[in-house]
Amino acid sequence: MNHEAMDSESFLSLQRMKLQAFDLSDRAIRRSGASAVRRVERWRQRAFMIAQCSITAGLAWLLASRFLATKLPFFAPVAAVITLGLSFGRRLRRAVEVAIGVAVGVAVGDLWLALFGAGVWQIIAVTAIAMSLATLLGAGQLMMTQAGVQSIIVTALAPNFGYGVNRWLDAMIGCTLALAVATVAPSGPLRRPGLVAAKVVNEMAATLDAAAAALAAADEEAASAVLDRARAVDDSLAAFDEAAKEGLAVVRHSLFGVATYLWLVRSPICAEPLDHASRNLRVLARRCAVAVWRGDQVPTTYHDLIRRLAETSRFIARELEGRRLPTAARDRLIEIGETSAHLELADSMSAVVILAQTRSMVADMMGCRRGLSGGAGAHSRHGLTALAAVQGSSWTLSS
Repeated sequence: MNHEAMDSESFLSLQRMKLQAFDLSDRAIRRSGASAVRRVERWRQRAFMIAQCSITAGLAWLLASRFLATKLPFFAPVAAVITLGLSFGRRLRRAVEVAIGVAVGVAVGDLWLALFGAGVWQIIAVTAIAMSLATLLGAGQLMMTQAGVQSIIVTALAPNFGYGVNRWLDAMIGCTLALAVATVAPSGPLRRPGLVAAKVVNEMAATLDAAAAALAAADEEAASAVLDRARAVDDSLAAFDEAAKEGLAVVRHSLFGVATYLWLVRSPICAEPLDHASRNLRVLARRCAVAVWRGDQVPTTYHDLIRRLAETSRFIARELEGRRLPTAARDRLIEIGETSAHLELADSMSAVVILAQTRSMVADMMGCRRGLSGGAGAHSRHGLTALAAVQGSSWTLSS
C-alpha cells in the first residue's frame, strides 16, 4: 500500500514538473516573440537613421580621398557617423566638439611625436595632456574623449610629423557633410517631438495605472512610488521642449515646406497642455498617497475612471509613435469626462481631489491654446490639438 502511494506521489510530482516545464517554455516562447517584435520595431524606427549614417560615411570617404588625396581617410566616415549619431539631438554641437577635439588631439600628438617619439610612457603622457588641455578649454565629454583618442592614434600610427593635419581635415569633411545631410533630410529631428510626446503620455498612463493599483491594494509603499514616478515625468517634458527646438533649428534651413516650419514654430505651445497634465498628475499621485496613508476610502468607480484614462493615454501614445493622428481619442476622452460628471462625490476630501484631478487631466488633453489653431474660437473646439501638432500637421476637431 505504501509502495503504491509512493508510486502515485511520484507520478503526480512528475506530472507537475512536466506542467511547469511546459508553462515555462510557453512563457519563454511568448517573451521571445514579443522581444523579436520590439527589436524589429526598434530597427524600423531607426532604419532611416542607419541608412543616413551609412550613405554619409561612404560619401565622406569618397570626398576625403578625392579632394585630400588621402590613401586611407578612415576618420572622415568616422566623424560623419559620430556627428549624425545613433540618437537624436544636438548635432551641431556634436560636430563642433568633434572638430575641436580632433584638432587638440592631433596638435598634441603631432608635437609629442616630433619631440619624444612613440612608446608606452609616451602614450600615457600624451593622452593625459590632450584630455587635460581639452578640459581646460571647457570641453564636454565627447570633445575630451576625441582629444585623447586622436592624440593616441597620431602618436602611435603617424608615419611622420604633420600627418595629423590630414586627419583633422578628414574630420572636417566628415562633420560638414554630416551636418549638410542632417539639414537636407532631417528625419530624426522632425520625428523626435512626436516620439518624445508619446513617451510622456506613456509615462503618464503607467503612473495612472500604478495609482489605481496602489489605491485598490491600499499599499503605502506603492503609493509613495507612484508619487516619485509622477515627479519624474518632468524630465520627459524637458526632452520634448529640447526636441522641438532642435527640429525648428534644422527645418529653418531644410528643403521642407512652410507647413513643416509652422508646426515646429507651434511645438513649444504644444508643451503647455502636457505640462498642465503633468502637474495635475503629480497632485493626483500625492492625493492617492495621502488617501492610502490615512486609510481614506476611495470609491472603486474612481479607480476605474483612472484606469480608463490610462488606457486612452496609451492609445494616444501608440498613435503618436505610429506617426498617426489619434483622432479617435477625442470620443474616448469625452466619454470619460461625461462619466466623471455623473459619479457620486465621496465623503473623503482626498477622494474628491483625486476625482477632480482626473477630470482636470482629461480637460488638459482635450484643451488647446488659441495660438495652435491659428484663429479665434480655438477654446471652443474639442480635441487633442496640442498632442497632434507634434506630429507635423494641424488637427482641428469640431465640437
